[in-house]
Amino acid sequence: MDNTQHPSAGQCPVMHGANTQVGHTPMAWWPRALNLDILHQHDTKTNPMGADFNYRDEVKKLDVPALKQDLTALMTDSQDWWPADWGHYGGLMVRMAWHAAGSYRIADGRGGAGTGNQRFAPLNSWPDNVNLDKARRLLWPIKKKYGNQISWADLFVLAGNVAYESMGLKTFGFSFGREDIWHPEQDINWGAEKEWLGATRYDSDKRESLDNPLAAVQMGLIYVNPEGVNGKSDPLKTAQDMRLTFARMAMNDEETVALTAGGHTVGKAHGNGSAQNLGPVPEAADVAEQGLGWINHTTRAVGRNTVSSGLEGAWTTHPTQWDNGYFHMLLTHEWELTHSPAGASQWKAVHIKEEDMPVDVEDPSIRVQPMMTDADMALKMDPVYRQIAERFLKDPDDFTQVFARAWFKLTHRDLGPKARYIGPEVPQEDLLWQDPVPVGQVGYDVAAVTQQIVASGLSVSDMVATAWDSARTFRHSDKRGGANGARIRLGPQKDWIGNEPPRLAKVLKVLQGIAAQSGASVADVIVLAGNVGVKQAVLAAGFDIPVPFKPGRGDATEVMTDAPSFAVLEPTHDGFRNWVDKHVVSSPEELLLDRAQLMGLTAPQMTALVGGMRVLGTNHGGSQSGVFTDRVGVLTNDFFVHLTDMSYQWKPTGKNSYDLCERKTGQVKWTASRVDLVFGSNAILRAYAEVYAQDDNREKFARDFVAAWTRVMNADRF
Repeated sequence: MDNTQHPSAGQCPVMHGANTQVGHTPMAWWPRALNLDILHQHDTKTNPMGADFNYRDEVKKLDVPALKQDLTALMTDSQDWWPADWGHYGGLMVRMAWHAAGSYRIADGRGGAGTGNQRFAPLNSWPDNVNLDKARRLLWPIKKKYGNQISWADLFVLAGNVAYESMGLKTFGFSFGREDIWHPEQDINWGAEKEWLGATRYDSDKRESLDNPLAAVQMGLIYVNPEGVNGKSDPLKTAQDMRLTFARMAMNDEETVALTAGGHTVGKAHGNGSAQNLGPVPEAADVAEQGLGWINHTTRAVGRNTVSSGLEGAWTTHPTQWDNGYFHMLLTHEWELTHSPAGASQWKAVHIKEEDMPVDVEDPSIRVQPMMTDADMALKMDPVYRQIAERFLKDPDDFTQVFARAWFKLTHRDLGPKARYIGPEVPQEDLLWQDPVPVGQVGYDVAAVTQQIVASGLSVSDMVATAWDSARTFRHSDKRGGANGARIRLGPQKDWIGNEPPRLAKVLKVLQGIAAQSGASVADVIVLAGNVGVKQAVLAAGFDIPVPFKPGRGDATEVMTDAPSFAVLEPTHDGFRNWVDKHVVSSPEELLLDRAQLMGLTAPQMTALVGGMRVLGTNHGGSQSGVFTDRVGVLTNDFFVHLTDMSYQWKPTGKNSYDLCERKTGQVKWTASRVDLVFGSNAILRAYAEVYAQDDNREKFARDFVAAWTRVMNADRF
C-alpha cells in the first residue's frame, strides 16, 4: 500500500535495502507457499524487557491516583506543537482509546486494545487513525515518568477513561493488565483490498453480508464510513452497516446507539483545510518527522485548520463536557446534506439558534455550525435506533449508565476473563460477556479420581478427543474459550458437529458420573481423563513421562453462558483431528495454522500435537486419514517415520485426499489429507518432522507432545 520509492543501488555490489524491501523475502518469490511466520511473530528476540520481566507484577506497584492525576492535568495542558481543541485533549484521547479498542472483532477475537498494537503498522497509518499519532506522542512524558509500571496498551485505554471522567462522566471501571507487543502483528486479516478505503468485502449492495472475520466496512476504517456507504450518503443503508459491524464487535442495538452518541458527545471532526496538503503517513514519513505522519508543511495545520477525517465540526454545543446535548442536537433539529471545507459529505442544521452552536476551538467569541455524519443521521432515521435515541433523550441518566457499561465492554472485551483484571477500579459485578466461571474444588483425591477414570472402560481416543474438544476453543487473542467451565456439556457446544455429539454424550455421561461421586468439577475430570489417555499411550510406547495436572477448574452453568456469543467459537475445522467442514473453502493447511496461532502454539508444538493426535486415533468421525501406524493408541513417532519414508509415494485421490503407495508394488498402505502431507512438503515443517522421525528422538517426541498437550489443557488458567 506504500508506494515510497527507495534509492537506486546503481552499480554498487551491496544490495541496498535488502533487509527492508519485501521483494527479497521467500514469500515474495513464492507467495502461495505456507507462511509459518504467524506462529513466531512475537519471538522473544523482539522484546527488550527480557525473560525475567513480568508486567502483571510491575503494574501492581503503580501509584494509580498519581497517574490519573497526571493524566487529568494533561487533558488541559495544551502544547504549541499540537494545541488542544478548546484547550482540552479529551476528544482526542477518547478517539485514540476508542480506535485502539474498536478494532476488536468477535469472529476470531483478534484486534482490540490488549496489545498496544496501535503503535505499529498498519494501524498507526490507517486513514481512520489519522493524527492519533499526536495523541500517543502527547502521552510520552507520562509513559516516560511511570515507565515499566504502565504498558502503552493500558495507558491508551486509561487515557480515554480519564478523558471522559475529566469531562464529567462517571465511568463503570477500569482494569490494568494489557501487555505490550514489540512488533507489528502479522496474524490479523484486515481485508483483501490492496488500497486504502477499498470496498470489496460485501457480496452485494444489499449490505446483508460482510466477509468474515472482518467487522469494519472498508479497508482502513474502524467501523463504518462516516460519509455514507462507500462515501455516498444514505443513512438507512449506513444503519444496516452499523448494525452488522457493531454486531461483529459484540454490540447490540442499544449499545450501538449509546456508543455512537457517547463518542460524539465530546470532541470534534477536523476538515477545515485541504487533505492534499498532508504529508505521508507515519510508516512512510521521512526520518526527520520522527514517527509522526500526516504533517502539513504547506499551510497552517493546527487548531481550527486541522485536517483528519475531512469532516468538520462538533456534534454538541459543549464538546468538552459530558451531557445529553448530542440527542438534543440530533433529534430537535432538521438536517440537510452539505460538504465540509475539505469536501467531505456531512449534515448541517437547517435552523439553529446561535446559543446552540459550539464555539470555535481557538476563539470562544465565534460560534460555528455543528455537524452530523451519516452514522449520526442513521440514529435519527432507522426506526429501531430512533426509538432508543428518543428514550435516551428523555432519560439522560439511563443513557449515561448504558454508555458507561458499553464503553467498559468496548475497552475490556479482549482482556479476557475477570480473573485477569488488575487494579483498584475493577468492578465487583460479574458480567455475562466476561464468560464467568466459578472457582472449582481442589481438595478432592486426584489419585482416586484417576483410578475411577482408568476403570471406566473409556478408550484412549475417547478420553483424549473429548479433552481436546473441550480445550481447543481457547483463543489467545481475547482469552475466550478453553476447558475451564466445562461448557462443552452445555448448549451450544454439546451440539456442535465438530464435537461429534453422539460420541461426546456417551463420554460425558461417564465423566459426569465420576465427577458427581468424587466432588471434582466436570471440567477437571474431562482434562484429567485426557491426561489419563495420554499417560496410557506414553507407557504403551515404553516411556514413563509425567503428565502434569492441576485441579481447580470450575463448572459454568447455563445462566453464566451467553449462548449466542459462544456461537462464534464453533469450529468449522480442526487440523489436529483431521477434520474440515465441507462448506469451508480455505485450504486445510492454512486453517491449521490459523487455529494453532489462536491457541498460542509454536510450529514445533503444532507439529508434535498433530503427529501425536494421529497415532492416538483421535480423528474426527474415526477417519483413518493420516493414521500412519498399526499401533493406534500408542504414542509412537510412526506418523513422522512413515511420512518421511521414501519407499512410498503419494497419489492424489481427491481435493483433500491422498493414497500412500509402495513404490515397488503400487499397493496402497495409508491415506492422508493435505494437513498430513504439509508436514512433509513444507521445508520448515519437514525439518521438524525429520527431527521427530529420527530413531534417537522417539522419547523426545513423546516428551514434546506431553508438554504441548499440557499447554493446551492449561491455556485458560489465569
